[in-house]
Amino acid sequence: MTSFWTGERVRLRGIEPDDWTAFMRLAEDEERLGDLLNPPRSAESFRAWAKEQGTATSDGDCFQFAVEALDTRELVGAVGSHHADPRAGWFEYGITISADQRRKGYAAEAAALLLRFMFAERRYHKCEARIFAHNEASLALHRRLGFLDEGRLRERVFIAGRHRDLVIMGMLADEFAQLHSPDSL
Repeated sequence: MTSFWTGERVRLRGIEPDDWTAFMRLAEDEERLGDLLNPPRSAESFRAWAKEQGTATSDGDCFQFAVEALDTRELVGAVGSHHADPRAGWFEYGITISADQRRKGYAAEAAALLLRFMFAERRYHKCEARIFAHNEASLALHRRLGFLDEGRLRERVFIAGRHRDLVIMGMLADEFAQLHSPDSL
């Protein structure tokens, strides 16, 4: 391992102002795949957001990283923590990989790098992920990572004209440590 933030396939790094086009493509992918439907945004709004992210300081333990493929140096996705509660010891995280870069192991490795940081360095006890029930690929990824199903919120989200279920998955720090030794990243 060359860096804490580098795996075999990806590197997690801060978001740079020039990343705006990649984030605009990620948003288009999410809409096309039915994951999120937001009002259209201008290219300038993506430029301004990326510029702001490039100079922003982290909000406690809530932050977002760019996921960069090591072989191409291309931004292939994003991973981040949010809704962190350090007192209770839990946080939520989310990940997205561009549609043309899926099924290459990028998501699993990026998630494991972030989880290792949050569990080992920030000393969180639990991670939760909220996944749309229709997103079979994401559910399978999280199960492979070691997340367990903790519940289903029926018709919790409204996407593209339909109510859909939301699956809550969780992993504890000791479960992560058993499945993901530091040498395996």
